[in-house]
Amino acid sequence: MTDTLRPTAVPQDVTEPGASPQKLKRSIGVVGGTLLTLSCVTPASTLFVVVPDLFGDLGTATALTIAIGSLLCIGVAFCYSELGTLIPSAGGEYAMVTTLAGRLAGWLVFVLSLLVVMIVPPVIAMGTADYLAPLVHLDPSVAGAGVMLLATLAGLLDLRANAWITGVFLVLEVIAAAVVAVLGFAHSERGAGSLVSMQVAGDGGHTDTVTAMLVVSGLAIALFVTQGFSTAVYLSEELENPRTSVARTVLATLAISTVIIIVPVVAITMGAKDLSALTSGDISGMVEAWSNSAVGTFVSLCVALAIINAGIVMVIQNSRVLFASARDKAWPEPVNRGLAKLGRFGSPWVATLVVGIPGAALCFVNLDTLYGVTGVSVTGMYLLVAVATLLARRGGHRDKAAWRMPLWPAVPVLLIAVMAYILVEQDVTYLLWTGGITAVATLYWVFYLRPRQDTRWLVSLPEDEQE
Repeated sequence: MTDTLRPTAVPQDVTEPGASPQKLKRSIGVVGGTLLTLSCVTPASTLFVVVPDLFGDLGTATALTIAIGSLLCIGVAFCYSELGTLIPSAGGEYAMVTTLAGRLAGWLVFVLSLLVVMIVPPVIAMGTADYLAPLVHLDPSVAGAGVMLLATLAGLLDLRANAWITGVFLVLEVIAAAVVAVLGFAHSERGAGSLVSMQVAGDGGHTDTVTAMLVVSGLAIALFVTQGFSTAVYLSEELENPRTSVARTVLATLAISTVIIIVPVVAITMGAKDLSALTSGDISGMVEAWSNSAVGTFVSLCVALAIINAGIVMVIQNSRVLFASARDKAWPEPVNRGLAKLGRFGSPWVATLVVGIPGAALCFVNLDTLYGVTGVSVTGMYLLVAVATLLARRGGHRDKAAWRMPLWPAVPVLLIAVMAYILVEQDVTYLLWTGGITAVATLYWVFYLRPRQDTRWLVSLPEDEQE
């Protein structure tokens, strides 16, 4: 982590005529960025909160599905690395897609990313109650809301301070994942062949076969499992030397998080007492059965800290998205002024509150709906990012300094085809929810943004990246 701090720019009102767009200070290097990004992937909380639902649907096919999703994410990471170094903006996906594929496409990506960044933190936060159970019994929604409010307070602090806080928590969650992996392998009940046996426990104790179509459907959630590697793009305005550090952070994070998640998943699949225990997804119960209650309590508390850690980092990331949208004038002027305000620590404090407080409220929404809408949104967002990557080597962008992916344009073309196929295999209800929200956003574009295209939705880059 770099110790070099640049002075913070004097804040200017985003509405001041002729004023330069506000920019965030570059204060972290690849190590700090990787810690923050890994914390946003939050491997342990993903393992203990999201993966159990996959075990319930996919049984022994869970590890295979996550492995396929991780392979697809390599192509996605290539796209993010190239576009993130070509267009380093806190706006992330929407800044990249707007610049390369047009303002409407960028707006739709912004809406999808906003859905993801608003929904994912409460989804993870609601898992806190299960892992605090050894100490106190809490309602999952209440515990999740508390975590979101705590993360919001932490998100108001200096980013470099948060990098150290989240780094400590990250060590604890990696230890928890490692303990699960060691115990699972040490108590293996079945061989490696079980990883491709495609079986799940059905009702009444009988065994059902997991179909290929069910695996394809599960890929939307599998993509979500390692989705946080894109945080490096959101942090690109605060990373030193973004032309090189963004790509390094994205690719390193994907590799590390995949190992941290998939190794314990393999161990759990092989070590579960029987298929019913695996399908139940009760990882804490399995840990206690493999060891004792003290180890189970230790792992549970590490996971609870990991979830809090994830909440902090996600609030940091998501507030940057709203900050960038205000700087780019996506909203009526009073809203732009509020969201673009920087606090004493250099953080966008109003945007942080706007992310955190509604996030606490979402903890009281049906969890399955949140999962479904998130899966559809992530898949659609990746599809549009892949489309933008096809356009990244034309015109003035052809010779611009940036990290360039291998196997272009084959990688983005393949991603477009696969993501489109995954989308059509999703539950109609979640497609309708996501499609309805996107339709409303399109109407906002048609009736408010497009008629004001000279003064609204003006996607910008920091001054030091415009040259």
